[in-house]
Formats: sequence, C-alpha cells, structure tokens
Amino acid sequence: MTTKKEQPELVKVLTATELEAIEIFYSAWKKHEPELLDTVCTADWKDIPLGPGQADGPKGLKDIIRGFTATFPDVEIIIHEIYGTHERAGVRAAFAFTHNKELMGIPATGQWVELALHEFHHLKDGKLTHTWHLEDWFGLLLKTRTWAGAGLGGN
Repeated sequence: MTTKKEQPELVKVLTATELEAIEIFYSAWKKHEPELLDTVCTADWKDIPLGPGQADGPKGLKDIIRGFTATFPDVEIIIHEIYGTHERAGVRAAFAFTHNKELMGIPATGQWVELALHEFHHLKDGKLTHTWHLEDWFGLLLKTRTWAGAGLGGN
C-alpha cells in the first residue's frame, strides 16, 4: 500500500502591497516627503540601530530625512534589488548624493557619491515593523579620498 507524501508548504512571496510599501519607504528621500513613512511604517516601527540622538519610531528617520535633504537636496536611494518572502524583505541599494557640503567632518568634494546600503525589513499587514540597516559610510572616506587606505594593503 502506498501513502501519499505530504507536500511541504510553499513559501509565500512578497505581496504587491509589501513591495509598494518598501518602494514608498525609500522614495521619501528623493521626494523630500518624510511624512510618507507614516503611510508605510507602523507607529512603533523599529530602526535598528538608531543613530546618535535619533528618536524612536518613524519620527526619528523623518527628522534625519528632513536634515539630510535640506543639506543635500539631490539625495536619493537607488534600489538595485528587493528580495524576500511574505513579511520579510532584503534590499540592496545605494545612498546617492552630491557631496557639496561638509559631512561627518569630511570637507565637501563636489562629487557624486554612491554608498552601498543593505537593509532587512520585517512587515506586517503591508507595513514595515522593523528595519535593520547598514550604510557604507567607510566608503565615503575612500570615495572622497579623505582616507587613502594606508595599512590595508594599498599603496
């Protein structure tokens, strides 16, 4: 007698609503519309890790967006790819802007810079609940030639 094998449950893909929420989340920078975060983040959304002095929840990132877009008005986040499953997403992107003013003690260079950005999101009911992020600020040192990499095998 043969028994029917149980089929494993298929992994659900990101929904169209989840993908749209992620795209809106990043568009807030280029559009200079930090209030868009209120439409795609839960009120208790967690930004991990928080920056120095950053408030919890969407307010903290909205404050950062306002400050950064005022200083670097051409800033945008360029999404290279979004991947994941229902309620879980990874984003490979670039944080891009013209470095025309001092930033983190680095004198303005006037050059367009793109810094790698890797983020992982948890979503529930089409809204972001948690975001873990890593920006390549070290890359800014290299791209602006502020730090030449001595001691890392470079010349």
